Amino acid sequence: MTKTFIPVNTPLLDGNEAEYLAECIRTGWISSEGPFIKRFEQGMAALVGRRHGVAVTNGSVALDIAVHALGLEPGSEVILPTFTIISCASAIVRAGLVPVGVDCDPATWNMTVEGVEAAITPRTRAIMLVHIYGLPVDLASILELARRHDLKVIEDAAEMHGQTYRGAPCGSFGDISTFSFYPNKHVTTGEGGMILTDDDALAERLASLRNLCFQPQQRFIHEELGWNARMTNLQAALGVAQIEHLPRTVELKRRIGRLYDEHLEDVAGIRRPVPRTNYADNIYWVYGIVLDDNVPFDAKEAMGRLAQKGIGTRPFFWCMHEQPVLRRMGFMLNESHPNAEHIARRGFYLPSGLALTEDEIARSAWALKEILP
Repeated sequence: MTKTFIPVNTPLLDGNEAEYLAECIRTGWISSEGPFIKRFEQGMAALVGRRHGVAVTNGSVALDIAVHALGLEPGSEVILPTFTIISCASAIVRAGLVPVGVDCDPATWNMTVEGVEAAITPRTRAIMLVHIYGLPVDLASILELARRHDLKVIEDAAEMHGQTYRGAPCGSFGDISTFSFYPNKHVTTGEGGMILTDDDALAERLASLRNLCFQPQQRFIHEELGWNARMTNLQAALGVAQIEHLPRTVELKRRIGRLYDEHLEDVAGIRRPVPRTNYADNIYWVYGIVLDDNVPFDAKEAMGRLAQKGIGTRPFFWCMHEQPVLRRMGFMLNESHPNAEHIARRGFYLPSGLALTEDEIARSAWALKEILP
């Protein structure tokens, strides 16, 4: 008999989620006006030591609004990792700015200070830091570069709930930071996102932009175009419950990483995630695998073989400088980033959800061993 398929992610909703959702329904507060919104914004801001949190509909629109709110001059360049999700580049392009990609470190999969420094030109106005998969960007030198060149810093901490850099919370760096609360994140609201900042005026602008730029005294007269990006009270109720058990969530993720490491320790032909650096321990948002060059097939083939064995997987990000939509628009045409290109083609991740059992981890690891030559 075929064993049950193991999905790449299953969330864990075993805290106060049901109780808080029932409260929303019982009181009738299901819209974006409900009291859980402020609780969630304040909870996330406190979690990362920020003054302000502004809840929005998802992590992608959080980036859109964050980049727009900085008011950078059209045509300005924004440096970002080429190895990231399209949301990062699209937020830059939609703001009338120019994305400039940098390569990643082959071990941590994050952008490097050397890449950022080489990409700075007289037209550069901002750096978008994106923490990838489990380890944060090595921030210190990049933040120093930003200070030296008077560049804005946008920190995309979408995958880093509960992670720290040298003891300081991810999401606390730069002029503005963002989170995603998609179901595979350590804190989920189903769909959702948040923008955080310490700047009072910027926070007020963010709150206006996510609410169609309604004016307090003349609601339906608009001086600027904004977004209808309001989070609902139902979503925020989930988020409040999720924050309450975030420390346990982080430990569960790290336990999943340790168990995979034990099962795959002596397996040839793969590179496993780096467990720690001198600035952070891996939080294992996902458990990624990169196939060695001597494996005679790529990630796509490996994922197909694992699917036949009932194991769900997900490919690594595809490089921004190789995205057809961006290239048709004339962006990143002359860029080459071999490390990112390599892991995009030979990298994927195994089931990594919080509800994953020890048996499912063992089955997933065993299936990977079986497909390798």
